[in-house]
Amino acid sequence: MRAIPVSGWNRAVLLAAAVLFTGCSGIEKAPPRPQAARVDRSFQLDVPRIMAGTVASETVVLGYQPVVVRGYGLVVGLKGTGCRDMPPQLRAHMLAEMARHGIGQASRGLGHLRPEQMLDSFETAVVVVEAIIPPGAVGRQVYRNNKIDGTRFDVRVYADPRTGTTSLEGGRLYTTELRPVRPGEIFPPTGSRQAAPLAEAHGPVFVNPFAEPKAVQSAIVNRNVGRIMNGGEVIQDIPIKLRLATPSHARAELIQNAVNARFRQEPGQLDPTAWGESDDSIRITVPPSFRNDTDEFVELLRHSSLRQAGVEAIAVSIQRLTVNEPSSSYDAAWRWQALGVKALPTVRELYDYPEELPRIAALRAGSKLGDPLVITHLLDMSHSASPDIRRQAVGLLGDMPLDPRIDRGLRTLLSDDDVDVRLGAYEALVKRVDPFITRHAVDEKFVLDIIDSDKPLIYITQIGQPRIAVFGRDLSLERPLLVDAWSGRFIVQGEAGSDLVEVFYRAEDGASRIIERADPRLEEFIQFLGHTKTIEHPKIGLGLSYGETIAALHQIWREKYINADFKAQQDRVLAAIARQMRQRRVDERPEFSDPDFDILRPPADGPPTNEDGTADLERVAPPPMRRPAEQR
Repeated sequence: MRAIPVSGWNRAVLLAAAVLFTGCSGIEKAPPRPQAARVDRSFQLDVPRIMAGTVASETVVLGYQPVVVRGYGLVVGLKGTGCRDMPPQLRAHMLAEMARHGIGQASRGLGHLRPEQMLDSFETAVVVVEAIIPPGAVGRQVYRNNKIDGTRFDVRVYADPRTGTTSLEGGRLYTTELRPVRPGEIFPPTGSRQAAPLAEAHGPVFVNPFAEPKAVQSAIVNRNVGRIMNGGEVIQDIPIKLRLATPSHARAELIQNAVNARFRQEPGQLDPTAWGESDDSIRITVPPSFRNDTDEFVELLRHSSLRQAGVEAIAVSIQRLTVNEPSSSYDAAWRWQALGVKALPTVRELYDYPEELPRIAALRAGSKLGDPLVITHLLDMSHSASPDIRRQAVGLLGDMPLDPRIDRGLRTLLSDDDVDVRLGAYEALVKRVDPFITRHAVDEKFVLDIIDSDKPLIYITQIGQPRIAVFGRDLSLERPLLVDAWSGRFIVQGEAGSDLVEVFYRAEDGASRIIERADPRLEEFIQFLGHTKTIEHPKIGLGLSYGETIAALHQIWREKYINADFKAQQDRVLAAIARQMRQRRVDERPEFSDPDFDILRPPADGPPTNEDGTADLERVAPPPMRRPAEQR
């Protein structure tokens, strides 16, 4: 570069500039511009080696926890066992809710029902309705003019203890809105303290004789507590999001693409499965095929690989880790399943592996991927493995596609010495609609299943569909017999050698009495207990509810007139609610706060207010979640 000569004038200019920039005592310096504080939104994830390179190694799942919901409801159709007395504030709340739902309004076809008269009737009872909404539950929707049900769940109902209701037996719950509640709250919130409804519940109330621990051996039944099996339905999606441990637009896009490649958009799915909202947040839409099994979807989501290439090499790596660390078998099964059918050649190498944990992990992945080669191995494990692995093998066989080998193998387990294996085989065959099981529908109240078995057993379900299962086709009431129950309202007697038994029944309100002769064979007798005689179906019957039927059956069994074991399905609803409500609320980290999850939290102390002190009604309930298509 050519040097530029410096003249005298130029020297003067340079000198002046030097003075200016070095500062003068008479010139005030501008203060430095404040730098914005940089907030570190990253956090650490501690994942096992087998989860390296998965969605779970980069993110946490937000919003994936059960939600306890409650609401006040009205049970109708009682036989004089309801109550009109209740606290004034509760009466006011119920009247407001009934009016909001159109009761008493002729324009909505409900003008013949007066809210005040209903609350004053002894045929009605105000109840507390509570339940747990499953994690990631999907709300009902309409797709191409077809209504798609939301996630279903069981509901617990109990008479408000501040009323004098004596029994909910035979009642039906009017449609009740269910809203989230705070831990420690005894009664549902009312008025401005209510959150937006997440679900609804309605249906016949089942008074559960076996709700309490060890109740199979007891005759005590709390008739103020009941269940509505499969009676709840989610009406609003429970949001699920992935939060990145290290915020990055590039990483968010990589994860979004990996998830959408694994879970492609299905018919009826309005949005892609993953949609990146920001550098640290990805919204997740549960595909329609998983709407009734969100647990499986989230596990597959977490275990999905971020790399779309080299599936075979990833499968081999998982195999090596599983063999060296059998404790990682649970995650290995999900990882192989998330990889898809390309992982099968590697997975098959472990189908006959000597150690149980790696072997059942491989068989689980193979069965979920539809590999027919697992059938022989699962049948072998269902008979010869440890008790827990046997039950897992039976469950996996029940979920597999139609194959005569599976049905034949499961039938042999219906007489197994392990009662849990026996019941698992029955449940698996029910899923497979096996003709080996004789099924009777009793007046849309419950289902009666009769099963061939050398181990006599009566099994009562308390989750989902109401069912009574009788193991053993030749079971009958032992005679001579005399059973006097329910303070003389239910009497069964029969002579030795008689072909029929005589049954006396008086309704709780004393309005009707029935004396009939019935077939003592359990297949016929149970139908007789539940069936209501009509013109269309003139066969005789007592017309008992599901709860009354199993209570009568249980009473006869307790007095040793049925030569069989008696087992009730575990009732997990009350225990799950208690467990969730005992958990202390842990404040979320500031970077995890998200307004989309406000629907899961009740308002703090009341409705938001405007500047003049009036309630801001637009902010009482959160607006519906916008879909990605609306936000773009």
